Amino acid sequence: MSRILDSLEQSPPLVKIKNVSFAWPEKKENVISKCNLSIKQSGLWMIVGKNGSGKSTFLKLINGILTPSTGTINSHARIGMVFQNPDHQILMPNCRSELLININQKISTKELGRRVNNVLGKVGLTGFEKRPVYTLSGGQKQRLTIACALISNKNLILLDEPTALLDRNSQMQVIKTIKRLTLDKKNPLTALWITHRHEELHYADEVAEMKNGTISDWQKPSKFKYNSKL
Repeated sequence: MSRILDSLEQSPPLVKIKNVSFAWPEKKENVISKCNLSIKQSGLWMIVGKNGSGKSTFLKLINGILTPSTGTINSHARIGMVFQNPDHQILMPNCRSELLININQKISTKELGRRVNNVLGKVGLTGFEKRPVYTLSGGQKQRLTIACALISNKNLILLDEPTALLDRNSQMQVIKTIKRLTLDKKNPLTALWITHRHEELHYADEVAEMKNGTISDWQKPSKFKYNSKL
């Protein structure tokens, strides 16, 4: 067991962020300021913070949508993104067609069908292949966006407050779906989830706080406390 743990510690991080700062053009004040963070293994990693603390900007930096003003971001991951509002992300009229546009390789019709059924099953949407998107609830749409990341072979999913627009039941379905995927023994997922909801931290493996563009070290959810010094 010790050899496995040593190997894990020595392996390169999935994502390593070093002294990253970011300011919008023609703005002097940093939105993100000297952030350092590493994700070394699969699991559900959560960043909590109030609205306006810099969480969404931080995710966009990791995903390459934005470029740091200073510092470096090194990633060995295939990154997928799930936004707060799935209607801003879903393009096609039904579940199958939405999944198909996210497959970036040529595969047989048989393999195509297998993959579609497989990812729908993983997110609790078995039998939804032909369902029109407009008939889906908000939570079902979010789970479809997660399935799209899976079918395109992403191994790190960034989730930008994915439950913010959902009712309590749908919130739990989405968060439990992600948690289950991170615990898959054959092909565990890594998820970086940002939230302002303290109650969601219970499902995390590690938690960090973002405040005024600065991020804390990782903490266990059971020991997490908001840092007044940030």
